[in-house]
Amino acid sequence: MTMDVHVRDLRYFVAVAEELHFTRAAELLYVSQPALSKQIRALEKQLGAPVFDRDRHGVRLTPAGEALLPYARRVLEAWQEGAAAVERARAAQRGTLVVGMSTSPGRGGLLPAIRSRFTAAHPHTAVRLRQVGWDDPTAGLADGTSDVAFVWLPLPDEDRYDWTVVAEEPRLVALPEDHPLARRAEIAFADLLDEPFLALPETAGVLRDHWLALDHRAGRPPRVGAEIAGTEETYEALVAGLGVCLVAEGNAPLITLGGVTTRPVRDLAPSRYVLAWRREDGDRPLVRGYARACREVRGAE
Repeated sequence: MTMDVHVRDLRYFVAVAEELHFTRAAELLYVSQPALSKQIRALEKQLGAPVFDRDRHGVRLTPAGEALLPYARRVLEAWQEGAAAVERARAAQRGTLVVGMSTSPGRGGLLPAIRSRFTAAHPHTAVRLRQVGWDDPTAGLADGTSDVAFVWLPLPDEDRYDWTVVAEEPRLVALPEDHPLARRAEIAFADLLDEPFLALPETAGVLRDHWLALDHRAGRPPRVGAEIAGTEETYEALVAGLGVCLVAEGNAPLITLGGVTTRPVRDLAPSRYVLAWRREDGDRPLVRGYARACREVRGAE
């Protein structure tokens, strides 16, 4: 049997298979539910077998759907890896260095200073900044879509990466201005143990644990008031009283807008902000050059 199945069709199939709900899958895919149903029917027609049972009780995978699911996931993963390889090849051909980040480095004009030194040494190289969501703590390093990245430690699979430290900053607690603890000049972490915390997405892994200060809780699980995936979400969740959160001192100005304040926290180790790169890329001239520029700027301060 010969058929041409689009990657889009497999992505739609996997989304429905994981959600077992067409409407929720459509929302995740940013398509309408009728359009999603139409594509699934087209896929089933190509396969010659239904992949879902649909009735008033819900959606279930058929035996054909169960058989297809692991292969569809494998194809999508391979396609993502292939697309990342193409992006790396294009960047190398264009003389482009892709710099990933989840939040702007800020910190006294650090980014333009690094860029100035780097472009002085590599005048024919374009630097492209890439904003990455908080669900990826590597800011594009893990999937190869960034060449270097400004990230927070710890990183998942740390053995894959090298880095140079950009800043080491105390962790503050951000909380609503009318929170009872906001009256204190400094807060002991023990006094925050029963507070609901705002948490990074679960895909952030060890970085989520770091900002929940899991290693300072003596085994007590945190109360998660809400998950946050960006600066604006964090501010809105704080103002709404959904929880408190830890924040690096250098990032405090991003969320201490009206109604939110920060306080120092005793008994917490500081956070480390780094420029990181994949270990196998350490000898690439552009990666090495950007890391050198970063170290020179930090040394000049």
